[in-house]
Amino acid sequence: MFDSLADRIREDEQIPAAQRYMKWTAILVISVALFGGLYLGIQYLNI
Repeated sequence: MFDSLADRIREDEQIPAAQRYMKWTAILVISVALFGGLYLGIQYLNI
C-alpha cells in the first residue's frame, strides 16, 4: 500500500535526467511567471 523510501528512490532513478531537468525548468518558468505577474499586478494597483 505505501511505498518505502528505497522503492521511491529506485523508481526516480529510472526517470531520464533530461526529463527531470525539463520538469524542474517548467516549474521554475511557471513560478517566475506567476509571481512576476502578481508583483506587476500589485505595482499596477499602487500607481
